[in-house]
Amino acid sequence: MDLLIQNLVSPVVLAFLLGIIARAVRSDLEIPSAIYQGLSIYLLFAIGLKGGVSLSETPPLDLVGPVLLTLALGTLTPLVAFLFLTRLGRLNRIDAAASAAHYGSVSAVTFVAALEAVKLAGIPANGYLPALVAVLEVPGIIVGLLLARQTKAGGIKSALHEIITGKSIFLMIGGLVIGAACGADKIEGVKPFFIDPFKGVLCLFLLELGIVAAGRIKDLKSAGWRLILVGCLLPLLHGVIATISAGWVGMTPGGCAVFGAMVGSASYIAAPAAVRIALPQASPGIYLTLALGVTFPFNLSIGIPIFLKTAQYFAGP
Repeated sequence: MDLLIQNLVSPVVLAFLLGIIARAVRSDLEIPSAIYQGLSIYLLFAIGLKGGVSLSETPPLDLVGPVLLTLALGTLTPLVAFLFLTRLGRLNRIDAAASAAHYGSVSAVTFVAALEAVKLAGIPANGYLPALVAVLEVPGIIVGLLLARQTKAGGIKSALHEIITGKSIFLMIGGLVIGAACGADKIEGVKPFFIDPFKGVLCLFLLELGIVAAGRIKDLKSAGWRLILVGCLLPLLHGVIATISAGWVGMTPGGCAVFGAMVGSASYIAAPAAVRIALPQASPGIYLTLALGVTFPFNLSIGIPIFLKTAQYFAGP
């Protein structure tokens, strides 16, 4: 309970809540689209830079287990999600596959929020985790698209191009390469811009996300209780399994919790772009509402504390 309260009163979560309240009371608060895009570019590149520096200090052999686990879970989670979405959620194959692609991928913002949560709890996380975000982004989307069965090879090829060249992967991988190549000493010069203001920028970003997510609340009525239940069960199931298994490949308790949040999240940047190309007949009202209107707030408020508590129990000293 202490972890839950501690997470809920963090600046990151409260900024998200403020955005929801602003939408609820019909405030004219709005972050211009250009500024919002600038904030997302900043965050993604900064995540990559910090991860790249840590990557340069990590022995390559230490990455083998975590990378293999990430690939395995990235392939498995969309299959589990598809089963839940068709059986419990009662979605048709196309909409279930499109939504499964989102649950197989990763939310970079959930990842950052989890990192901040473990820092707040005073539990260190592994520095190579941003590299695993890039690894996790792709396989789940591919599996989800293949589950649709009606996806043509050309559609998948175009979707893959969209994923790889999309800003989330491009900026994070670019930042990882630059950070790894430069190391801590050379990155010190840009630290006042990319590292120190990071939390403040994240709060502004989540303020806007709160406004956007609140706009999706009305879609929950049409989604029905079954889909809302699936949107809460999947992150819990995926996240707890990932948290426990992360300890088997040598991650720290903080790393296990963040990894659980990564695997338990649903993408709403890379996956929607890929699905829009490969499965244009799928309903955005379903997969975006699930990812941004249900799963993201659930993880931010409840999921991350549960993953942290699970990590402390299974991977703690």
